[in-house]
Amino acid sequence: MTLKQTVLLALTVLVFCSCASSRKLVYFNEIKDTTFLGIRPVEEIRIVPNDILSISISSLSPEASALFNPDATMLTRATTITGANTERGGYLVDPEGFVQLPVLGKIKAAGLTKDQLKDAITQPILEKKLLKDPLVEIRFLNYEVTVLGEVGKPTVITVPSEKISLLKAIGLAGDLTIHGKRNNILLIREEDGNRITHRVDLTQPDFLTSPYYYLQPNDVVYVQPNKAKGAQATLWPQLVPILLTALSVTVIVLDRMFR
Repeated sequence: MTLKQTVLLALTVLVFCSCASSRKLVYFNEIKDTTFLGIRPVEEIRIVPNDILSISISSLSPEASALFNPDATMLTRATTITGANTERGGYLVDPEGFVQLPVLGKIKAAGLTKDQLKDAITQPILEKKLLKDPLVEIRFLNYEVTVLGEVGKPTVITVPSEKISLLKAIGLAGDLTIHGKRNNILLIREEDGNRITHRVDLTQPDFLTSPYYYLQPNDVVYVQPNKAKGAQATLWPQLVPILLTALSVTVIVLDRMFR
């Protein structure tokens, strides 16, 4: 193989490895100005064992309410989007699905929505006349989603708003890299004790009305590498000796030319 042929081969392989179809890099191909009707509402999240809940009980009497809100609640560690560890107070739902509350004791929580648990806490307070006009506030402290694979910054995202779309999660993870498959993103989700998987295509407009547009707690999003990334990883070990040989030959030729 001549020097010219070697250089042309090396350049061809480099161009092949670095180029990707621009169409495959675009989100929502051929989408037009429109309004998407009949979008499904976000389903209410149901509490499951091992959830960590923030539960506060207040009333017109701060002194009486203080008995239901002790300062010494269980602390849990969480990793934020910045990578820092923070400590949060909350109530752990035990394996049987109960939370242990001051004064009230064990309350069944698993399988309920936040509103249903509010009712389950408010009812005994009213029946026992422990507080007048109690106000119960509940939040999830362990609402997290994980984004892995071909993104700018694989991470675990804590969601304080308790609502996050797949697009926002990908944005917080630094967006997909040029090698990420936009038409075949893997979503892993746990429902009713089962682990399910679903493939999401971000190049199609119908994703905007998909039931997977919004993520749920503990969802895992995995972005697969495309063929260009695989080819690059496979060909580089073979390409390096060729480039070194070409470089050596070039140096020898130039050395003889300028003697």
